[in-house]
Amino acid sequence: MTRFRQLRGSPLSPSLYRAINRKVGRAQVEWDMISKGDRILVGVSGGKDSLSLLWIMRERLQRIPIPHELVAGHVNPGFPGGSSDRLAEWYRDQGFHLEVLHTQDGPLAHSEANRENPCFLCSRRRKKHLFEMADRLGCNKVALGHHKDDLIESLLLSMCYAGEMVTMRPKQEFFGGRMTIIRPLAYVDEEHLVRFARVLGFPKFPSGCPSDGKSKRSEIKDLLAKLYAGNRKIKGNLFRSMSRVRTEFLLTRSDGAS
Repeated sequence: MTRFRQLRGSPLSPSLYRAINRKVGRAQVEWDMISKGDRILVGVSGGKDSLSLLWIMRERLQRIPIPHELVAGHVNPGFPGGSSDRLAEWYRDQGFHLEVLHTQDGPLAHSEANRENPCFLCSRRRKKHLFEMADRLGCNKVALGHHKDDLIESLLLSMCYAGEMVTMRPKQEFFGGRMTIIRPLAYVDEEHLVRFARVLGFPKFPSGCPSDGKSKRSEIKDLLAKLYAGNRKIKGNLFRSMSRVRTEFLLTRSDGAS
């Protein structure tokens, strides 16, 4: 199985890799993410998170005693100025193939024809395309690069803008279990991935999205950054709260009424 070729730049810190690898391993074990014979489509967007995810999963493929396969896939949203072709070329230089699907989902999501949140529609259609790609390539699982910060931000987004308490689970089955999404980076802090990508010298592949840095998620991220600056325990407390739900102290009704 082809591995990433040695990247130019600073050598990878063993302690940084161990810290990330330990959290990935914990998430995979606790959520039973990988089984013998799995064929996993790793969704690659071109950002640091998905690039890091594929690098780490390829490295772990050589070490964990569970035979499985990895396939890399990318959904091009179709924004002018995107870099999907350059992303595919970079992966070829690294020694393996990147399956690319070209769409016009991005411009559609930002057009007047869309009355929904553009990020919501674009994300929903990307997930649909990844499911279809996985099915076509004979994959039973899709791995996405969402990390700990993404899960916390999703919780607050759902509370502030949807009026419900929802986040992204590290493992989630769809279509009666025929397809499963896994998020091996669910326990990894974004700041570690920033350092990881910088040390390995991952290139930047801009998507050309006009909402980049201007979305509701960006607003939540800025709010959380201020909270974290005031109290370093808040991030950990928010993350733990998602698995320590005390429904007896929430506005729920045992008779099912709302």
